[in-house]
Amino acid sequence: MFGYTEEQLAQFGLTIGVGAFILYMLFVIAQLAREAKAGRFGTFVLFVVLAFGMVGFIAKSVIAWLLGM
Repeated sequence: MFGYTEEQLAQFGLTIGVGAFILYMLFVIAQLAREAKAGRFGTFVLFVVLAFGMVGFIAKSVIAWLLGM
């Protein structure tokens, strides 16, 4: 499709698609903190706890980039 292989399209979708989804989830967490009037510490806890799963995906991408895969 458009001169790209299936592997290239899948990689593009994974990095750009999931990256955009992560940014959207950070926006949702910020809105949740604002509506709950969580304060600074509460907002920090929300971001740490709810965004912790995203750290694994980002770490995987960084490690793969560092190893040159």
